[in-house]
Amino acid sequence: MIEVRAEVRPPWPYRLPRGGGMDGVLRVRGGVVHRLVHVGDEPAIVRVAQPSARRVVFGAQAASEDVAAAALERMRFALGVDDDLRPFYERFRHDPLIGCSVRARPWLRVVRRPDPFEALAWAICEQLIELTRASEIERRIVARWGRRCPRTGLRDLPPPSALGALAPAQLQAVDLSAGRSLALVKAAREVARGRADLHAPDHERVWRRLRAIPGIGAWTVEVLALHGQGRYDQLPAGDLGFLKLVGRLDTGNPRARADEARVRELFAPYGEWKGLAGAHAIGASGGAATLRATRPRPAGTRSSGRARSAAA
Repeated sequence: MIEVRAEVRPPWPYRLPRGGGMDGVLRVRGGVVHRLVHVGDEPAIVRVAQPSARRVVFGAQAASEDVAAAALERMRFALGVDDDLRPFYERFRHDPLIGCSVRARPWLRVVRRPDPFEALAWAICEQLIELTRASEIERRIVARWGRRCPRTGLRDLPPPSALGALAPAQLQAVDLSAGRSLALVKAAREVARGRADLHAPDHERVWRRLRAIPGIGAWTVEVLALHGQGRYDQLPAGDLGFLKLVGRLDTGNPRARADEARVRELFAPYGEWKGLAGAHAIGASGGAATLRATRPRPAGTRSSGRARSAAA
């Protein structure tokens, strides 16, 4: 195995995640982040530690130097260690909605994925469903079709080619609904066959192609953009957390719900920083510290943690 190392001095205050995600693919032990990352079909083990506030150390092991280096770069992106958030801080530190959170938590970043397909696949799984149930389905998908490192026991998501080769009924067997199973298979095939290149610089073109798949709408694409492609200018406005937050801000009623258009209107002034502003707004309101803790809900339903079909 060949190891590639890098020491990063973040350009802005930074804190390494203290816990792994609910799908079980990110592991944090003794303050060190561990992740199995695939570059194509080639595996790499990436470990990340933060010995001091100004130092973050990456190490990646793989069969070749190129694969190790590429995996390391993907984890730098996923962890947001290179993001300089000073322009955001200077512009919004006194903002009436998020200023308090911006000043108190300048290190806050949006959770990302090392591969944008991960964000897309899990966004499809998380439509119209409670977060805990969605996470259970995701863990089953990883356990049944994902990739595993025999040396470390770390797991990675199945590649698009593997998910695209499944029959929708196989995904239904792990409790994913029929509509989402079909959408996930079709999306995986588009990515695997190169018709939807999630790494291409023209994100909007790829989003339009994905939106042509039944069951993939604005919310799914916005989650992909924010969490898989690093687009801070995208906000999943149909998230339940935003509908509740804006409804409460507008009316003072803790049970009120805004509509998606009103959420977009309120966050429009944040421009290219809408996604990060949303993370601060959710955290400042007493919700989770990242957008991944919120989900959309069905139109016309009471608060249940379920998604709006229009936002899928």
